[in-house]
Amino acid sequence: MPKLKQGTIVPTAAEDVALTKAALADPDAQPLTAAQFATMRPARGRGRPAGSGCKVQVTMRFDQDIVEAFKAGGDGWQSRMNGALREWLAQHKPA
Repeated sequence: MPKLKQGTIVPTAAEDVALTKAALADPDAQPLTAAQFATMRPARGRGRPAGSGCKVQVTMRFDQDIVEAFKAGGDGWQSRMNGALREWLAQHKPA
């Protein structure tokens, strides 16, 4: 059994039986059947989306107003900043 945090109150055997009985009596909280459990798949969409595998992590310093302007657009500001740099590079790339 894993180590419990200090102050954790563990129910007695009688309390555990009463809690289990109450939980099983709730029609909205029934345990899964073996068939239901067998059809379950891992949840997707939690955490960061998978990367392209071709990006490099760097640490850069930008003026505060530039970062705030991109952040003001909401989520995805780093991708928008990457797109702006890509657009600049396409326009200024030596021929």
